[in-house]
Amino acid sequence: MKPTGLLIAVVLLAGLGGVVWWSNRQQAKADNKKSDTTVKLLSIPDDQFQNIRIKKVTGEAEDLVRENGKWKLTEPKPLPADQDTVSGMVTNLSSLNADNVIEEKPSDLKQYGLAAPALTIDVKRKDGKTDELLIGDDTPTGSGVYAKLANDPRVVTIASFIKTSLDKTPNDLRDKRLMTFDQDKITRVDLEAKGQPLEFGKDAQGEWRILKPRPLRADSSAVNGVVDKLRDAKMDLSGAGDTNKQFASSQKVAVAIVADAAGNHTIEVRKDKDKNYYAKSTDVEGAYKIASDTGDALDKGLDDFRNKKLFDFGFSDPSKVDANGAVYDKSGDKWMSAGKPMDNSTVQNLIDKLRDLSATKFADSAAGQPVFTATVTSNNGKRAEKVTIRKQGDQYFAQRENEPSIYQLDAKSVDDLQAAAKDVKPAPPETKKK
Repeated sequence: MKPTGLLIAVVLLAGLGGVVWWSNRQQAKADNKKSDTTVKLLSIPDDQFQNIRIKKVTGEAEDLVRENGKWKLTEPKPLPADQDTVSGMVTNLSSLNADNVIEEKPSDLKQYGLAAPALTIDVKRKDGKTDELLIGDDTPTGSGVYAKLANDPRVVTIASFIKTSLDKTPNDLRDKRLMTFDQDKITRVDLEAKGQPLEFGKDAQGEWRILKPRPLRADSSAVNGVVDKLRDAKMDLSGAGDTNKQFASSQKVAVAIVADAAGNHTIEVRKDKDKNYYAKSTDVEGAYKIASDTGDALDKGLDDFRNKKLFDFGFSDPSKVDANGAVYDKSGDKWMSAGKPMDNSTVQNLIDKLRDLSATKFADSAAGQPVFTATVTSNNGKRAEKVTIRKQGDQYFAQRENEPSIYQLDAKSVDDLQAAAKDVKPAPPETKKK
């Protein structure tokens, strides 16, 4: 036989041998595989989780401990933990099922990445029991990962999102909030921005009021917006550089103090020349970069928090309206005036115009003759609000009874209000049934 022919024959024989080997191996795996059977890997009651240790193939480790119902990091550095992130881990581990059993008794764990697992998850329970989960390579399709329990020889696959939820860095696991106040127990908020100290407190109805620099009606939604931003203010840990130095070299934008049952929580926000915001809080150690919308929310002055609405009745139904001396009383579902039924839609249009009456800005003083006066009674007769509108030149100014604030109004809104008052008419006579 020629050398070339002999070489071809050897190659063909080797290839045939490889096919036979692969076929036998796949058959052996198929014999052991239980793709249609759901296998419970872990079943741990939520309240039994006491300690979770995550060890990585690189040698890094994170240790989480639950104390008094709260999770905290103890390794690599003691820090409060992000409760939502750890709760997600607990949820996935508490009832963990395998998608498929790949091999009942594998002879080689290396092919699955389990000889040196990418992740080793150790769970210690309150009752003293321990569980150890090994997570290896991704499956060829990428939809799952190989895994096994340390005390179970079987190699299984689990969903890839399980690995994602457990493969966390210390920055992923730490509590990134800069302020840890209890929003339900806030008693006071102080804000110093634009060079003016402001103080907000709540009245008996739980609505925000401006206390300093002087007592004023507050826009509760604006104050709540600041509180929400402070509650959600979080460290941006994605950047490089020394954030403590960056904070020190930046210009102060605002200082906010939130008081709750535990005491005062203070945060100072600064901005650098590139408009990056940094913050330092009394609740955590160090200074951190923060989202720009948090800094923008605090960079506000007094008028940004003043209530520009002339009336507080909002969407509660008034029981009585006095518009330039014309009095309308609510009786059941009908509006009455001097004992006569009025057209509900025209009275409602007047109420809508009163509700929407809002200042374009605040004025220091105003003069002129009154052109419109309205008193609205609401909250089951407990609240009566009287507003007087004056005209000076071509400008309109309004003032609430017993309050010093002067509201400058848009001329069109006053024209629409006066037109709505004139349009109120009696209800059409009822058609008598024959």
